Amino acid sequence: MDFIYDGLIKGLALLFAGDPEIYGVVRMSLYVSVFATALAVLIGVPLGALIAVKKFPLKKLAISAINTGMGLPPVVVGLLIMLLLSRNGPLGFLGWLYAPSGMVLAQVVIATPVITALSLAAMQSLDRKFYLQMLTLGAGQWQALWVCLKEVKLSILAAVIAGFGSVISEVGAVMMVGGNIRHQTRVLTTATVMETHMGNFDTAIALGLILLGLTFLINLALTFIQQRRAAAE
Repeated sequence: MDFIYDGLIKGLALLFAGDPEIYGVVRMSLYVSVFATALAVLIGVPLGALIAVKKFPLKKLAISAINTGMGLPPVVVGLLIMLLLSRNGPLGFLGWLYAPSGMVLAQVVIATPVITALSLAAMQSLDRKFYLQMLTLGAGQWQALWVCLKEVKLSILAAVIAGFGSVISEVGAVMMVGGNIRHQTRVLTTATVMETHMGNFDTAIALGLILLGLTFLINLALTFIQQRRAAAE
C-alpha cells in the first residue's frame, strides 16, 4: 500500500509545482471538451426541441434512435470517426486525424445524443399547447421554441452538465482519433492511462486529481447557475 501513499504525495507535489507539460495537457483537455460540448449544445438542444413539438411519421423511431445514441460505446465512435478521417476515408481531405479537430468531432458525436435526448425530455414535460399558443399569438417557429426552452432552462442546463460529463472523462474515442501525441493531442484521460501503463503512478495520480478537480469545478459552476435560477423562480 506504500506505493499508493507515495504516489499520492508525489502527485500532489506535481500539482503545485506548476509542471508546464501537465498544464499543457490540462489546456488541451479543456479546449477539446468545452468546444465539443458547446457544439453539441448548438446541435442537440434545437434538435431535441423540434422533435418534441413536431408531429411527423416515425417520430417514436427517431426518439428511440436518439435514446440509443446515449449509450454509444466511445470506442465504437472512435473507430468510426477514425475510419472517416483516415487518408482513404470520405473526410480524409480535412486532415483532422490525430489532431484536436478530430477529437472534438468524436466528442461531439458522443455528447450530442445525450444533450438531444435530455432536451427532448425536458420539452416533452412542457404542455404542447403552450408551444401552439405561442404560434397563435404570432410568434415564429424559432421564437416559440425559444420561449419554450426558457421555460425548461433548468432541465436544459442539466442536459449541458450531462453532456460535458460524458466527454471530459472519455478516453477511448480521443485515444483512437487523437493518438495521444505529446504536446499535440494528449489530454488528461489518455495521459493518465499512458502514465499508469508506464508505472509512473505519481504523475497518473496528479493527472487524475486534476481531472476530478476540473470536472467538479465546472459542474459546480453550472449547478450554481442552475440552482440560482431555480431559487429565483
